[in-house]
Amino acid sequence: MPDTRPKLLIVEDDRGLQRQLRWSYDEYQLFIAGDREEAIELLQAETPAVVTLDLGLPPDPDGVSEGFATLAEILRIAPSTKVVVASGHGERESAQRSIALGAWDFYQKPIDLDSLRHIVARAFHVHRLEQENARLAQQAPGDHVVLGRLITGAPEMMAVARMVERAAPADGSVMLLGASGTGKALIARALHNGSGRSAGPFVAINCAAIPEIQLESALGMIENAAGGTLFLDDIGDIPPALQGKLLGPIPVGTRIVSATHQDIDALIADGRLREDLYYRLAEMVIHIPALADRAGDPALLARYFLKRHVALNPHVTGIAPDAMAAIDAWRWPGNVRELENRVKCAVIMAEGKLVTARDLDLPASGEDTDGAPINLKAARELAERQAIRRAIAQSDGNISSAARLLGISRPTLYDLLKSYNLNP
Repeated sequence: MPDTRPKLLIVEDDRGLQRQLRWSYDEYQLFIAGDREEAIELLQAETPAVVTLDLGLPPDPDGVSEGFATLAEILRIAPSTKVVVASGHGERESAQRSIALGAWDFYQKPIDLDSLRHIVARAFHVHRLEQENARLAQQAPGDHVVLGRLITGAPEMMAVARMVERAAPADGSVMLLGASGTGKALIARALHNGSGRSAGPFVAINCAAIPEIQLESALGMIENAAGGTLFLDDIGDIPPALQGKLLGPIPVGTRIVSATHQDIDALIADGRLREDLYYRLAEMVIHIPALADRAGDPALLARYFLKRHVALNPHVTGIAPDAMAAIDAWRWPGNVRELENRVKCAVIMAEGKLVTARDLDLPASGEDTDGAPINLKAARELAERQAIRRAIAQSDGNISSAARLLGISRPTLYDLLKSYNLNP
């Protein structure tokens, strides 16, 4: 029968360490290379999802030049491969340079096999998530799908996604901080799905929606989440008298994810959230940015929600330019929830083929510049970045269309993308 185990490539020239590692990874198809040439041959022949790479390779076993050259070549050939770099040479500098070149993680020699196994397992997990996201993205052309269901193209939210991917397999409690409508429930579900408890129950309690007299009973049902995840939304609305129940023993295998849209420091200072409970619930904290702070996402999400709700009015085929301009200019106080509600209502109410700013009940006004930098060079760079991101979002990633929107040539747009380190 074919071997269906995930493929792991170890690039290591020390034969003793090769033997040691060979017996440490029974759960993977293992391939071992002693130099760059052999590593590249195996990479192209076997396409492993994860590579562990020793920087000290021949002909420079006492340095790092050959290791960095191998890293660059691996990522050029297979950019989705997760490369875990090892070195005993100048730990901090090597780690920083490795990550800058695109390595997924770094560990220092001498090797702790248990720690390395954990890093490798996490790398395989993230690779599987990315492959699934790529499959979903192909099903919905033009949308940027991360964490299974979250749609974003904004660097701010991609950073959140990376934090979630790293936090999900861990055992600690997580607190999600963000305004109402920013997607905290989606993030909580992603933490559950990416954890070792994904086969267990996901129990969600909205602490703000349940009357106090019933909330005590709801909090007493924590055992229902045994082996899974308990999601406590709007944690700041639990009366202080009931918060002590969450300081008691938690069923084995239950992970608590909590969320609040309120100012966490003010909650503690005002005595509305017990400080000892906060430290119990916030071993890891993830801040979720408001929609207005996610460059390009309002336009991206508007198109996504149009596709989702277009069956309500099959005559609608798209979003008019004035509507896109209004979407970009609006501050979205209700965040993603407000955007979806407006698009859904606009689809129903639209009389033409294109949804207009009027259908969205948005003013067809210019961009809000509150908080813009006063330095002219910084202001110009910020404006160019924002304009490029919005043009890319509005043109569904088509460079030629984006260049026309911006009134520049394609080569000029490519130069600007490179200059600002933007990914189309």
